[in-house]
Amino acid sequence: MDDSDKGNVNDLSHTVSEKAKRKLKAKREHRSVWSGLGMFGLIGWSIVVPTLSGTALGIWLDRKYPQTFSWALTLLILGLFLGCLLAWQWVENEHNDINEEENE
Repeated sequence: MDDSDKGNVNDLSHTVSEKAKRKLKAKREHRSVWSGLGMFGLIGWSIVVPTLSGTALGIWLDRKYPQTFSWALTLLILGLFLGCLLAWQWVENEHNDINEEENE
């Protein structure tokens, strides 16, 4: 065996080793459909809860302290904005975690 054959064997060995590592990692981190739906639900709830909380608080404020503007509408929009911001931040963190795992 000459040096070029040894290099080819080392390249092949490295390639097979990397593929095996990826397969093992995929088996450990297998994400099912239910896991995906759970994440989708988590994102949805992170938007819904602040929106409904803001609306409920706004309705209470409208009854208790009436103004020329609607507290309910104002806090609904604020809650929706806050919920979308929280969901965006959560998705961004998950994206960064996935990229870090792939780089390792």
